Amino acid sequence: MATPEQLQAIANQLRIHSIAATTAAGSGHVTSCCSAAELVAALFFGHMRFDPKNPQYPNNDRFILSKGHAAPLLYAAWAEAGLFPVERLTDLRKIDSDLEGHPTPRLSFVDVATGSLGQGLSNGVGMAISAGIDHYDFRTYVLLGDGECAEGSVWEAASLAGVRKLNSLIALIDVNRLGQSEQTAFGHDVEVYRKRFEAFGWRAVSIDGHNIDEILNVLTTAGQGELPLCIVARTIKGKGLAVADKENWHGKPLPEADAEKAIASLRPIAKSASGISIPPPTQVEIKSRAQNVQFPPISYKPGDKIATREAYGTALARIGGADQSIVALDGDVKNSTYSEKFFKKFPERSVECYIAEQNMVGVAVGMGTRGKKPFAATFACFLSRAYDQIRMSAVSFADLKLCGSHAGVSIGEDGPSQMGLEDVAMMRAVEGSIVLCPCDAVSTERLVEAMARHDGISYIRTLRPKTPVLYSADEKFEFGGAKVLRQSDNDQLTIVASGVTVHEALKAAEQLHEEQIGVAVIDAYSIKPLATELLREAARKTNNVIVTVEDHYAEGGLGEAVAAALSQNNVVVRRLAVSSLAHSAKEQELLARFGIDAAGIVEEVHRALEYVATLQEEPFIA
Repeated sequence: MATPEQLQAIANQLRIHSIAATTAAGSGHVTSCCSAAELVAALFFGHMRFDPKNPQYPNNDRFILSKGHAAPLLYAAWAEAGLFPVERLTDLRKIDSDLEGHPTPRLSFVDVATGSLGQGLSNGVGMAISAGIDHYDFRTYVLLGDGECAEGSVWEAASLAGVRKLNSLIALIDVNRLGQSEQTAFGHDVEVYRKRFEAFGWRAVSIDGHNIDEILNVLTTAGQGELPLCIVARTIKGKGLAVADKENWHGKPLPEADAEKAIASLRPIAKSASGISIPPPTQVEIKSRAQNVQFPPISYKPGDKIATREAYGTALARIGGADQSIVALDGDVKNSTYSEKFFKKFPERSVECYIAEQNMVGVAVGMGTRGKKPFAATFACFLSRAYDQIRMSAVSFADLKLCGSHAGVSIGEDGPSQMGLEDVAMMRAVEGSIVLCPCDAVSTERLVEAMARHDGISYIRTLRPKTPVLYSADEKFEFGGAKVLRQSDNDQLTIVASGVTVHEALKAAEQLHEEQIGVAVIDAYSIKPLATELLREAARKTNNVIVTVEDHYAEGGLGEAVAAALSQNNVVVRRLAVSSLAHSAKEQELLARFGIDAAGIVEEVHRALEYVATLQEEPFIA
């Protein structure tokens, strides 16, 4: 274990690396690195227990750099720990290097992508909860900046950590006073931060963040007692540089000549960490994810009326017994999303996040890094609050399963504030995401199984009203699939629907059949990826005309997905969707108002067939 004198010398070596890397890159946040150098040196080489050659060992202490712009400092610490050569540090921000401007899990020692500030503490809460579930003794350390403490998600995370008494969680706040454009709200008043964390149920201590002895003394108390620990460290931005504590140096590297002077002044009081012994983690039995799990069968009869939101909860509880890595999170609506079925059956793997959706998603992402399969549920509309966390989960290559219930105007009287009408567009835009919208209980349960087997971001949209079961219990569903529910050789066009509108489309098809008009009906339960080939073939058989119908705004929804997929195939896509702000009313009244009920579909089919007639007179040309 390093002495305080050695740790101070290592801190200065970390400063040298940060200066050299950012100046070589011509960009970067060197002053933000220098303020936290002692904190990081004391953690990595004087306190934390981890295997530097195996960053992902399950019982390693975890470190999250929530102030992700100080990435060069993190990279320098791991290079000094011996994971990779220090010479690579000057590859910072190069296109062929994984040492990016902000950390991502392209690097083996990074669990979550940071840089969108205010999310690291939520991720840390998820890791700390996972440690308790697995009975591991690793601790989770989260380094935050004082500026990011203006983010509400920080306090959502602080609240949950206090409520759950996560004493294996340690937050360190680098109070260096200066933000990007001006002084932070409280400057160097560390007592403000200390009192706030205490108010959220933490044990909080304020220290001099450049005093190694003070840092080590408070770190020795980590894990003691029942409460999480917050270390509020007063620091100087740019400590060790000529520009220390000066404004307008955020995100700016030192010019080459100034960098050389700074490095020369630090070199006599700097020393590499080479040879420093890092305490190893406790060896544990590694809990791996189950592979090829066989889930219990489901039992529904066609015609039964079951809400897909209820089927989601039933599925989660059913498969949770077979796969012990599944965990469930909810935002105080578990009796509406039906996550409560899992909560009651597996309370030790259930996390009530209360009405704090940003934190819920961040906690789920953190749990996913520790081998869990997190299913997080709330109303679809409220997930929009957590969109930045969802967006960043893609940058983190996260395993994240989301359920948005009460989607669309079909929820009825609760009104537009409760209606998820943007969620499909939101989730389609997330890189690598899966977007699902089942119409009945069987498809919902099967798709929840598929989500459990998938490692990545997936979203399932569930409904408030009860809908008839359409499929037999042994029907198969997969990502990128769709089901042809009605088709004949005499079909004149194809109706493509998802969710509640599938049932309206089937009613419309029956009415049209009575008028001697044949239409095909497709359940596009997988919106991303889309069953493009199936849709293309269906369109080819029906005059290359498709009518889409969805309980979602037109922008970014099913209709746009289908139109984009078939745009190169001379297919005309006519879209029915929610066209304006909704209102409190009964489900059928709202479906009718926006023309997405059976009657509205019938009317649109008639208009589309008139259009088909014009196409036959004057063929469509792309």
